[in-house]
Amino acid sequence: MTEVARLRDSTQIVLPTGTLDGLREELQDRFVVTVHREPDGVRIIGSPVVIKDVSSFLAHNGVPVA
Repeated sequence: MTEVARLRDSTQIVLPTGTLDGLREELQDRFVVTVHREPDGVRIIGSPVVIKDVSSFLAHNGVPVA
């Protein structure tokens, strides 16, 4: 994997539309992230450390993060 791809993967999570229903407000209250809606999903952007914590938060709330 290229360095750019690895950096991008460590600073964002892309999820299908509707995945954050009921979690978005808590997610933005707990973490310093940007949540950007896109036509085919939702992109969560943050620092590598925060994205790692967000992944754990999502997993604990039943959201599969690859």
